[in-house]
Amino acid sequence: MFERIKDDIQGVFHRDPAARNTFEVLTNYPGLHAIWMHRLSHRLWRANLKWLARSVSTFSRWLTGVEIHPGAKLGRRFFIDHGMGVVIGETAEIGNDVTLYHGVTLGGTSWTSGKRHPTLEDNVVIGAGAKVLGPITIGAGAKVGSNSVVVKDTPAGATVVGIPGRVVTSNANQQKATENNDKRHCIAQKYGFDAYAISPDNPDPVANAMGIMLEHMHQMDHKVEELCGVIRGMGGDVCSDNLSSLRKEDFADTGIDPVIYDEGGDQESFDPKI
Repeated sequence: MFERIKDDIQGVFHRDPAARNTFEVLTNYPGLHAIWMHRLSHRLWRANLKWLARSVSTFSRWLTGVEIHPGAKLGRRFFIDHGMGVVIGETAEIGNDVTLYHGVTLGGTSWTSGKRHPTLEDNVVIGAGAKVLGPITIGAGAKVGSNSVVVKDTPAGATVVGIPGRVVTSNANQQKATENNDKRHCIAQKYGFDAYAISPDNPDPVANAMGIMLEHMHQMDHKVEELCGVIRGMGGDVCSDNLSSLRKEDFADTGIDPVIYDEGGDQESFDPKI
C-alpha cells in the first residue's frame, strides 16, 4: 500500500509543476485522495460488499468532488489534476501513468449491462472538460483535447479534438506530413495538445479543411484571370467583368486566416487554421 502511495506522489511531481513538497501533495491534492479512497471502495466491491463500497464512493465524492464508481479499474500512477467534476463509470479501465484534468467524464452510452465505459491505455492524457463515452479504447499515449467528445476508438499516439472528436495527429499522418511542402509541414509541426484549449496553434480540423479549400479556390481564380487575359490579348471578348476580390477582412469573424493574393499574384499569407 505504501509503495503505491509513494508511486502516486512521484507521479504528481512528474506532471504538476505546482507541486512543491510531499506534505503539500499528501494534504492538498483531492485527486489523490479520491484515488486512495477508490482503492478501498474497489476492494469492498470485489468482496461483494456493494452497499458499503458505494457508500465509501459517495463519501469520497462529497469530500473531493470526484466520482469514481467502485467497479472501475485504475492503473498505477494515475493522476487526476484539480479533480473537481471528474466522473468515472463502473466498467471504465484505466492504464498506468494516465492523466485526467478537471471536468472529465468517462461515461457510457447505453443502459444495457456489460462493458459500457471507456478503456484508457497507458500514458493517455484527457484534457479539461472532455467526454469519452462508450466501450471504446483510447490507445497508449493518445491525447484528447479539452471539451472534446470522443465516441470512437482512438489509435495509439493520436491527438483528438472537437465535437465529435477527430484525429488531428497520429503516427501515420505525422509521417505523411513530412512529405508535404515546407509551409504545410510547419503547420503540421504546430499540431499538439492543450489541456485548456487556449493555444492559438491548437487546430480545428474543419476550419483547417475550409482554409485549404479557400486556398485552392484562390489559385483557380488566379489561373482563370490569367487565361482570360491571354484570350483578350488575342482579340477575344471574354471576362469583361472582373470578379470582386476576396479580402482578409471578409474572414475577420470566421477564425480562418486564408491565403490572399496580392496584385502580382503572390501569396500574402498561408495560415488556414484557427
